[in-house]
Amino acid sequence: MNLTGASHSSFSRIRGTRGYMAPEWITNLSITSKVDVYSYGVVLLEIVTGENPGVVDVVTWVREKKIEVPTLEAWVEEIADPMMEGNYNAAQMRTLILVALQCVKDDKDARPTMSQVVEILQGDHSIP
Repeated sequence: MNLTGASHSSFSRIRGTRGYMAPEWITNLSITSKVDVYSYGVVLLEIVTGENPGVVDVVTWVREKKIEVPTLEAWVEEIADPMMEGNYNAAQMRTLILVALQCVKDDKDARPTMSQVVEILQGDHSIP
């Protein structure tokens, strides 16, 4: 099998699962690696909240909770999957949620790269 042209392939139709797809798929903007960053952010939100993006608009739900809940600590408690019963490191959970929110920004240029996400999660870089 010849893979020489693989890096020059283009997407001719939408692929993915509703709830995980970046806005640029719908708006016909250019597709870049930032669509994967968006999906990764949704997966992070799914993990920390216990919500299914196919059932609940988890991105909107978390954004609304951030506005409704007065303090960062209470916000993290409100968003964290209740099945964890508070058994998590609050600082790490806050970092995961804030990174996820950076990843799911509507503007693809405002999203971090996956390298930046890794640096943040390793503690080598701060959240913008």
